[in-house]
Order: sequence, then C-alpha cells, then structure tokens
Amino acid sequence: MNEADLPDYAGLMARSDAPAGSSWGLFGADDELGTINFQTPERIKAAAACIRRGALFNLDCPLDAFDPPTSHQRSTCSHTIFGNNPHHRDDFLDGFYLQAGTQIDSLRHMRHPIHGFYNGAPDGAIEVGSARNGVGRWAEHGIAGRGVLIDLDRHYRRLGTPLDQRSNQPIPVSTLDDAAKAQGVEIRPGDIVMLRTGWLDHYFHGIDDEERRNFYKGLCSPGLLQSRETLAWLWDKRVSVIAADNPGVEAIPPDPSSPFAEELKGVPGVSGDMQPRLMHPNLIAMLGLVLGELWNLEALAEDCARDGVWECFLTIKPLNLRGGVGSPANATAIK
Repeated sequence: MNEADLPDYAGLMARSDAPAGSSWGLFGADDELGTINFQTPERIKAAAACIRRGALFNLDCPLDAFDPPTSHQRSTCSHTIFGNNPHHRDDFLDGFYLQAGTQIDSLRHMRHPIHGFYNGAPDGAIEVGSARNGVGRWAEHGIAGRGVLIDLDRHYRRLGTPLDQRSNQPIPVSTLDDAAKAQGVEIRPGDIVMLRTGWLDHYFHGIDDEERRNFYKGLCSPGLLQSRETLAWLWDKRVSVIAADNPGVEAIPPDPSSPFAEELKGVPGVSGDMQPRLMHPNLIAMLGLVLGELWNLEALAEDCARDGVWECFLTIKPLNLRGGVGSPANATAIK
C-alpha cells in the first residue's frame, strides 16, 4: 500500500479486514519489517543533511553495565579471553542475554494475547531456526535515518516539576509535543524518536549498590502513558523507532488507568497486574513498531543542549541473528 493511502490510527481501530488497531497487511501480507517501512530511501538520504560537524555519539551502554541486570530473567554476560599461544588472543561470552542492556526488541518479542504475533505470524514460526519477525530481518535490511532526541528530563526540570525517577510517573504525548516545541524540533515521518527521561543517569548515579541489587524486585520507572492516544501519536506521526533510556519505554509498572486490561480480561495466560495493562503487545505485535530500551542518551543530550540542535543522523545495527528476539542496539548518532 502506498504510504499516502495508509489509514490513521482511528482508521486502524475501525478495520474489519484485520485485527482492529493493527497495521497487519498494510505493508504486505508477508511483511516482517513493521514501521521500518517508514524509512524510505528518500527519507534516509534527506537525513544525511543532519550531519554538520561529523561528531559521533555511541548510544549503547557497555554489555556488562547492568550488573546485576534490571530483570531477574536475564543475567550479565561473562567475558573470557584465551590464547592458543603467547602471541594470540581470542574470546567468548557466556550467559549473553540479548536484551539485558541497551537493546532493540524484535517483532517476535511480544505476542498479542488475543491476536498473536505481528502480521499474523503463526506461533510455530517463532522458534530457533526460523527467521520470521526476528532481528535478523532488520540486520539484512538496515536501519538508518533521522534521529530526534526529546529531552523530557530537561523539559520537566525547566517547568520546575522534575520527573520522579523512583516512580512509574506516566508521560502523556501532549508532553512530548510540548517538549519538542520547546526544543524547536518537529517529528517527521520515518524518524527515530529518542526519549531521555533521565532514568539511566538516576540508575547509575542516583541510587546505591544495594538499590541496584534489588531493583528487579520492584521494577519501576517513568515512561510513556499506556493509552490509545500514545499509540495514535506514534502511528500517525509515522515514527519508525521509539527508543528511551528507561527499561521499558512505557511507564513501569503500567498506569492503573491503562485501557488494555479490560480487553484482555479472562484471556488464558494473562495474569497479574502488570501484564494485561502493558502497551507492548499493541506497540510490537499490532503496530509492528520497533522499540529501543536502556539507550545511553547522556552525551548526545549534553551536546544537543549546548548547540540547540536536537536532530542527528542515526544508525542501528542489530545482530544478524536468524530469528533473534532482541539485540544490542549498536546505535550511533552523528551530528
């Protein structure tokens, strides 16, 4: 389908030819790229104009930065170096969880409890050896374009109401608009939008070792409000990637007012207070949106604040892992 003919989010919600609220089939019956389709050759070429100084910014934390990890289901990798002789070195990693640090989530990371995986991929295809909806598809295709940083931490501080980093303070999309307007930057179709909440700086410098060791027991951070308005903002602006410096992009635990719990009431396999309220199934499985988490935006944000330029050329290079559920982002911003 030509992008100009794509429905807005209200149109997605009115679909009867596919699950309501989904983009399934709009990029093709066999599509596995999702919103990366918004990164057209013309937009990628235009994004190169954001390179003015040739300044490079690494957006990944070290692989062992989160030790202990923020999730009890993942461990910090162990690095071993060995040599076959005194003049040789080789190495390997043990316990390498691909989403334990700075990451992107593939379209097989989250299944919608009612409708299934993105674009109707059957459950049986989401296994080792199958490439369907894995990060390898993005590695083959490539991810690059205009990056826009929205510095929410600075915005809230400027208003005199700093984000509560020890809470799950929800951030509505009206605040994204206000912050972007204050920075003098606009979101364009195909953009990679980066949200700096300040949580990563808080995690590394605002809490002590004991709190970090126990963080997984009460995973909590500010983030996007769980709402249909959030989904509409991301889809209608044709955002290709939404990345943040927090553990989940959205507020964790989800806001109690989340509208998604009601539709999942009584669905087998859906349990607890967090799972049914999460926006991840709608972001990933329904829209095909690329999510990035735990991105290190500190140096880039400092530079943007100094020169007042909040856009950059940005590349993401996921591991070329067939069927990978996630990958280190391997993201680089260039200004």
